[in-house]
Amino acid sequence: MHTNFSPAWPHGEIIQIFEDIFMVTGTNIIVHDGVRIQTSRNMLIVRQKRELTLINSVRLSDNGLESLEKLGHVKNIIRIGAFHGRDDAFYQSHYNAHFWSFSSLELSHGERIDFDLNKEKLPLENSQLFVFETTSYPEGIIILNIAGGVLISCDSIKNWTKKDKYFDKETFALMKSLGSIGEAQIDATWLQAMKPSREDFEKILCLSFEHLVSAHGEPLRNKAKNSVQDSIINIMPFLNK
Repeated sequence: MHTNFSPAWPHGEIIQIFEDIFMVTGTNIIVHDGVRIQTSRNMLIVRQKRELTLINSVRLSDNGLESLEKLGHVKNIIRIGAFHGRDDAFYQSHYNAHFWSFSSLELSHGERIDFDLNKEKLPLENSQLFVFETTSYPEGIIILNIAGGVLISCDSIKNWTKKDKYFDKETFALMKSLGSIGEAQIDATWLQAMKPSREDFEKILCLSFEHLVSAHGEPLRNKAKNSVQDSIINIMPFLNK
């Protein structure tokens, strides 16, 4: 197994956001076209019968892993985002966990897919998977049918509304200029890379949920459906039919 994992960059404490649903926010650093980009990102942890499923994985420090293990046993890792996944291999190796993703995604960190999301049912009770059918690369959204419905996204819908401590100021200013900062935001960067059609977003409007938990930004409680609807209406004129 490949062992050249990404480091455990600074991150916060694991917090509970709903019953048996937890989140931790940490750092992500990439270099794109020679520009260093440092943003925040979230990992969601779903507990069912002491088994943990990690969505949008973020590698934690040793202390962070101790806190994670107090919640239960890491059984599954789910990758739903085309442009995430750098820490999936670490968790798969460290915990001998099952890895769920799209078989057509590029895997470049030594991970191996155990279950193809295009073919297998999610390893979560009371859940459903929405898959974008027209995007350039695979991307999914998970709906947990609890608390009125929790929509879990990766990059497709972000909820950065303010600068947090894991951003650097230059990247935050850049993200703001690109329209990535805002409530339930569907930004131009993701749209340009993925080229989804209106049809996909019309289907999202038919999903039932009240809350949003994205890989980027704070949880959006109680009013997520209206906010996502507003964001979709704003981008509709720019989408292919």
